[in-house]
Amino acid sequence: MRQIAQNYRTGELDLVDAPVPRCGPGGVLVRTEYSLVSPGTELMKVGEAQLSLLGKARARPDQVRHVLESLGQHGPGATYRKVMNRLDTYTPLGYSLCGRVVEVGEGVTDFVVGQRVACAGNQYATHAEVNWVPVKLCAAVPENVPPAHAAFTTVGAIALQGLRQADLQLGEVACVVGLGLIGQLLVQLLDASGIRVIGVDPLPERCALARASGAAFASSSSPDDVDGLRTAVREIGGGFGADVVFLSASGDTNAPIELAADVARDRGRVVDIGKCSLDLPWNAFYDKELDVRFSRSYGPGRYDPVYEERGVDYPIGYVRWTEGRHLECFVDLLARERVDMAPLISAVVPFDAAVRTYERLHRGDLTGIGVLFEYPPDAPLSRQVSRPAAPTTAAGATARPGIGFIGAGVYASTMLLPHLHRREDVDLVHVATATSLSCLTAQRRFGFRHAGTDYRALLDDPAVDAVFVVTRHHSHAAIVCDALRAGKAVFVEKPLAITPEQLDAVVATIAETGNERLVVGFNRRFAPLLVALRERFGATSGPAFARYLVSAGVLGSSSWYADAEREGSRFAGEGGHFIDTLAWWFASNPSWVHAIRVVRSDDVQVAVGFDDGSIGAITYTTAGNARYPKETLEVFADGKVARLDGFRSTSLWSGRRRRRWRSGLSVDKGQRSELDAFVAAVHSGTAMPIPLATLLSVTDATLAVSESLARGEAVKLAAR
Repeated sequence: MRQIAQNYRTGELDLVDAPVPRCGPGGVLVRTEYSLVSPGTELMKVGEAQLSLLGKARARPDQVRHVLESLGQHGPGATYRKVMNRLDTYTPLGYSLCGRVVEVGEGVTDFVVGQRVACAGNQYATHAEVNWVPVKLCAAVPENVPPAHAAFTTVGAIALQGLRQADLQLGEVACVVGLGLIGQLLVQLLDASGIRVIGVDPLPERCALARASGAAFASSSSPDDVDGLRTAVREIGGGFGADVVFLSASGDTNAPIELAADVARDRGRVVDIGKCSLDLPWNAFYDKELDVRFSRSYGPGRYDPVYEERGVDYPIGYVRWTEGRHLECFVDLLARERVDMAPLISAVVPFDAAVRTYERLHRGDLTGIGVLFEYPPDAPLSRQVSRPAAPTTAAGATARPGIGFIGAGVYASTMLLPHLHRREDVDLVHVATATSLSCLTAQRRFGFRHAGTDYRALLDDPAVDAVFVVTRHHSHAAIVCDALRAGKAVFVEKPLAITPEQLDAVVATIAETGNERLVVGFNRRFAPLLVALRERFGATSGPAFARYLVSAGVLGSSSWYADAEREGSRFAGEGGHFIDTLAWWFASNPSWVHAIRVVRSDDVQVAVGFDDGSIGAITYTTAGNARYPKETLEVFADGKVARLDGFRSTSLWSGRRRRRWRSGLSVDKGQRSELDAFVAAVHSGTAMPIPLATLLSVTDATLAVSESLARGEAVKLAAR
């Protein structure tokens, strides 16, 4: 299939051949008929991508702050790779479309194959011939609604959410500042609701369109010359002014908010839907005691992964108008002909001309309110994209292990693939990801021969000898089992499992297949600075004691890590790193675990006992400072103390002497050495670099933390 993609680093737009998304549970696969170009939102995104690095930094100061925090935690090398990975990726465009369902995911009962739907979401309803869309971002479209009109549904939902934020009553007066696409839809919706509408826009043709759509008055005068507007507002508003002013304009000027203060009545409301400067004129807002409100996208549920991705609805008794119900409401208005999209359609262009259309819009050669892409009904569909075959290995040369990656997100693309890409002793054969553009990005950057969205095709590829599983935590165990059954060597990022049942399934699969070629990405034990410290510390005469402080930090609200119900607790996802590091240092497996909940829900204090009698105390906290080193390890035995500070330096106290070693500018947590060991084991057929018994024991101990918290006592680990 074809999809519009933009390289955020270079700003280049391309119509790429992409694999069809996998139809996952809770959603439907939709073949697009029409998709809407939003000139304001999309051209702003396109323009931002075309800025220099400095310009991008100025446009996104929030991301600059994250970069500075990453520098403190990971050092310049890893931070640079992380930043460039985020920049040098294909990003989708588009967020509103209409199409036909071609496949229904597991658990979906709302839609059937062949049904027409309107779809929303900037990661789902993209400018692509086929999209996977969660059910809460779909609305059924009656056959009497033209699909070109239904393609406006997402933008209609944005306008509806803004209207509801205003709390308007029948007979009130509204002023819409900015008569672009959102503003025109607001005019129609307000008129359909019995609200008298006044419009403001510098373009006369937009004002004429608003008047034709029901506006009682529309002014194209400059915001600095508002006498005519003031007169109209007084007359239409009964001498008091507008009850509500909607800001649907964009740009850096402060004129819209100043105009709102001028025309709003005493104790009126101002609702911001667009993106303009909001330097509030304090005196004017104070004198009138104006109420400023913001309208967030399509409505309640937006940006909530539990609602959008997992389909968990908000009870209607508590949230009447969710984003899904807004989509349905707008489609109903279309079906009853209470709103009309025909006047808003400026151009309908074939999808083949998508790139040229963006260029024309950017130059100003193509103007208007709404531009639609029209898609061919019979475009070929495939879940895999392949490059020409690489040259065959020369006679007598040693065959290189074929590598497949399932998942190619930030960690895989910054900490694993750059190391493998530079190696000549491996062959990057196949990459599979959940989304079309992410696998294309990985193929382009790292040279995979095949890229697709169905990981089972990767497992069926005879050229793949070893599989890396770098997906979200909840999927690790099931994919590991599939890969082991396929006879592959498996490298899975931590955690191996997030529930005891998942771990049991992995153990059963190993017993069933006899395939023990498994390693978990516990990279700390391979970190050069830590390895050298362990060698200097030497053997001990008996059990040792260790303190491991992990300053994990607070997750962003949109992080999938925060979805504990689906992905497990934060400690279940990450704690294996620290338990494994202790097991490696002590050369002994865990035997018991005792955990205590601290103040915050993610904070725990964990004591771990080991077979040799050693004890490790792990403090996992989110209450620290973002610039503080994430990990601090201290080990005590035989009158010696070893200390690791954030993989930047180590210290050893022995006798009367203290020695210290530094890592320099780089922060090496062992990924390169870990990959060296795994590739060597795959190539030679020798044992995996971490014993299977340790992998299972460490995972058991990590999962036992939740059990210990629930029981309020220590948990003894059973032998496997």
